[in-house]
Amino acid sequence: MTAAPVDAARGHAIIGLVKVSTQRPTGCEAVLEIEIEPERLESYLERAYRRLVQRTDVPGFRRGKAPRSMLERYLGRHRLLHEALDIMVPEVVREALTEQGIEPFDRPQVEVVQEEPPVIKATVPLPPVIELGDYRSLRVEREPVGVAPEEVDAALEELRRRYALHEPVNRPVQWGDIVYMDIRGEVEGRRLVNEEDVEVRLQEGSVLLLPGLAEAVIGMERGQEKTVTLPLPEDYPRRELAGRPATFTIRVRAVREERLPELNDDFAREVGEGFASLEALRARLEEDLRQRKEAEAEASYRERAVEALVEMAARIEFPQVLVEEEVERLLREEARAVGQDVDRYIEQLRRSPEELWQEYRGRAEERLRRSLALGRLAELEGVQVMDEEIAQEIERLSAGGQPDGGLRAILESPAGREALRRSLLTRKTLDRLVAIASGKVEEGESPQQASGAESAEAEKEESQT
Repeated sequence: MTAAPVDAARGHAIIGLVKVSTQRPTGCEAVLEIEIEPERLESYLERAYRRLVQRTDVPGFRRGKAPRSMLERYLGRHRLLHEALDIMVPEVVREALTEQGIEPFDRPQVEVVQEEPPVIKATVPLPPVIELGDYRSLRVEREPVGVAPEEVDAALEELRRRYALHEPVNRPVQWGDIVYMDIRGEVEGRRLVNEEDVEVRLQEGSVLLLPGLAEAVIGMERGQEKTVTLPLPEDYPRRELAGRPATFTIRVRAVREERLPELNDDFAREVGEGFASLEALRARLEEDLRQRKEAEAEASYRERAVEALVEMAARIEFPQVLVEEEVERLLREEARAVGQDVDRYIEQLRRSPEELWQEYRGRAEERLRRSLALGRLAELEGVQVMDEEIAQEIERLSAGGQPDGGLRAILESPAGREALRRSLLTRKTLDRLVAIASGKVEEGESPQQASGAESAEAEKEESQT
């Protein structure tokens, strides 16, 4: 096939009796309009005839021997034309893409705009375009981490509750009591809950199943039964029941009062492995709180660094097909989180495909921007995962695992190793981003130099923990 000249300004080309018009409405999509000349169509009609005549019984002729005119009269021209289009469309689209120098990122969406003479429209997704700009200048300030005395007091109070005595009382239920009850709930004959002898701590301001139910228990006495009707919230997970009135029957079995221990050195000696004094216990709680807050601050810092990387990017574009795939991934993750099949989960959402698209599209696009930005950063900074790193991760994860080695077998499988590789690559890329955002990467420092420094820092932190 020899190509005719191309008018670059208009995106037009003539390819062996095929006219191609190309537009690029976005950086990640090309739209080709392909017009088939009559001479080219005729060659496909002849190929369609040879294919159809071999599997069609035309009266008066042996199979495969009927002339084209008789076959066309017997089947109708539209049948011959549709067979020709089945052969033609993938071939001419492939030719047009090759001639235009377009590498599809995914399968093009093809539409036959006109059958005769044929006009074909192909919408072609193109690879994502990610330009991070001057990302080495990215800086994100760290937020200070501190532990206030009030937080230690709250932790001590929580410990007191863990070691509290629960003594039976013969009086109406009050806030702060521990209540043992039977509870049944239904809406329009559909059961919501049916629990017996369930233990509930009634804290003022807390919600028991739904707003108003905990308040209904206050004032009840042991052995008493009560029925209340309350509306389900508009955001109730089972969408078909949201906002409808639900009937709950409550029967109180027992009421217990919480007796908190005295906050002194004796109490400290009873906690956990035992502490010499209340001050020693406070010091340990303060350190635990500090470590937890530092871990949370580090996670928050990484999150803000990724957001800043995406925000300062000069350009992040991606084809629509990636958004569709990400929406499907979000739905699968949500369905898996509630232990359901994705089709059943979507059915219970009671949304039209258009409503689902509008609801999930924004989240999907945001996740794509973050993922593509990090992927591009990994490329530019030369972040890689070595085989020995995967082996070390397998050793770490499988240590103390299943006695039969089942976990190790899963991790060492091709799918398991690939999952570990992606996880490690994300972790190392985030480490690199944190180093840049916190000013630990010098302006002229190569990726290899920084990677070595980051690895040494990571090993130092692991040895300290």
